[in-house]
Amino acid sequence: MTDLSDLIALRHSLHRHPEVSRAEQATAALIAKELQSLQAAEVIEGLGGHGVAAVFHGRGEGPTVMLRAELDALPIAETSGVGHASLLPGRGHLCGHDGHMAILMGVAQKVALRPLARGRLVCLFQPAEEDGSGAAAVLADPAFAALRPDWAFALHNMPGQPLGAARVSAGPSNCASVGLRLRFLGRTAHAATPQTGLSPVPAVLALVPAVQALSRDQALVPGFRLVTLTHVRIGEPTFGIAPGEAEVFLTLRCMLDADMAALRAEVMRLAEAEAAAHGLELMVDWHDDFAACHNDAEAVARIEKALLETGTPFGPAETMRASEDFGRFGGSGTKSAMFLLGAGEQHPALHDPNYDFPDAIIPVGVAVFTALVEDLLD
Repeated sequence: MTDLSDLIALRHSLHRHPEVSRAEQATAALIAKELQSLQAAEVIEGLGGHGVAAVFHGRGEGPTVMLRAELDALPIAETSGVGHASLLPGRGHLCGHDGHMAILMGVAQKVALRPLARGRLVCLFQPAEEDGSGAAAVLADPAFAALRPDWAFALHNMPGQPLGAARVSAGPSNCASVGLRLRFLGRTAHAATPQTGLSPVPAVLALVPAVQALSRDQALVPGFRLVTLTHVRIGEPTFGIAPGEAEVFLTLRCMLDADMAALRAEVMRLAEAEAAAHGLELMVDWHDDFAACHNDAEAVARIEKALLETGTPFGPAETMRASEDFGRFGGSGTKSAMFLLGAGEQHPALHDPNYDFPDAIIPVGVAVFTALVEDLLD
């Protein structure tokens, strides 16, 4: 792999064979094979599931810099119609992680050709970003302890922004979010004598407006919080049975982790109160747990320097409501930041069935990441 056409070919191959969170076996194997061909000092597989990391050593002592891309795709059917569209029904690289992987592979290729002066570069291909479990799993993997970076950087393509233009700011970059599944268990009855059962309907009807009233979603500032009702099921779709069981799915979203902890507690207090008031058993499951992302000011300054050096236009970024698990790599001695790279003002949105990563921004991403590495490790 020596030029842009090879990186595009890699991206198209990844795009044709998308794998969802925690099922990225073939993707990880392909990435590991490509990295091994570059003769990195180490290629570590199985990090936090199917994660892969390539380690490049400099000639002298220095900091450890980590660049991260994501392995996983989405459980959404692609309808883009491109020649390299997904070959797997119901799955698609509709968030651009295939492009992020191609960019990071391009950086690894450049470093392999021009060894570092000092320190270490870790190119991490992380599993399971889409469900929020991947970064935490990588951090919990004992094999990652020896790779813990001093600096961590990532990028994400962003439709709606000019093609190849960057956005970055210090401070909160992505909201925390978590999915909550509540099950209310009562007792069914004949539809002719519903009073002999124990229906969850009154509890659900009271809970839904109560939790939605907890939202304060006018502006993305500290204190922002949003409760989104995503699914409700009560009983079975039949006419002869009064329901005895119900499910409520909620997504909780806050700008700050401290606000999320408080919102979780308030929602649970309301759910438990309704269950108790109506004599129901309550079962609780948490899913897709994303911590808030915070861009370190020094890391952002390094990104801005790389953007200037590469002639990449850039401006400030707004905090995003959407979540991203990269923020878990920050703190505990690691300065981390993510920047956004424009995918085009009229480009289909992320997670849209018609989305396809724009190959034109691969060289931009490679150049900016490479400038970051050279700034810190040369």
